[in-house]
Amino acid sequence: MGHDGLNSWGSPLHLRDLSDAHAHAFRLVPSSEDLEEMATALGLSSVRKVKFEGKMIPVGKRDWRLEGELGATVVQPCVATLVPVTTRLDVPVNRTYIADLHEEFHPEQELEMPEDDTIEPLPATLLLSTVAEEALALAAPDYPRADGAELGVTQFTEPGKAAMSDEDTKPFAALKALRDKIGKDGE
Repeated sequence: MGHDGLNSWGSPLHLRDLSDAHAHAFRLVPSSEDLEEMATALGLSSVRKVKFEGKMIPVGKRDWRLEGELGATVVQPCVATLVPVTTRLDVPVNRTYIADLHEEFHPEQELEMPEDDTIEPLPATLLLSTVAEEALALAAPDYPRADGAELGVTQFTEPGKAAMSDEDTKPFAALKALRDKIGKDGE
């Protein structure tokens, strides 16, 4: 395969086998099957125009830093109306893979270490596609809204009935309505 591992979506990257003499550029464009799998895995209606590119930069002899940019178009149902909402995402993706992560950090010494969630132990094999999917999952909106759709503003009024007035929202109005209904049902 040669260096193709850096450019194919699902193939593992063996970081220990990469030359640490220079940075390794990558550019991943998933196939339509990959996109379908990703949409399903992330609970999205669809994922389109995904491109993950950047470079693996050697740090010292054994550690690596990933600096990349993920672009994608995701389609999700609007939380209020279920209309499809399309969002264009362009997010920077940075990860640092440390070979001896557990040896260097001794929690018992209580070092003042900033929490850095971009530092991870160096994996034997790295799936750039997984990094892209994680970044996509984080970047996709949690509560996508269609233009003009707002929660709680929709008036649920049956045809032929008056919309709710301030009178109806006073305390006990709901109770009264319930009592009237029960009275009508004759229960």
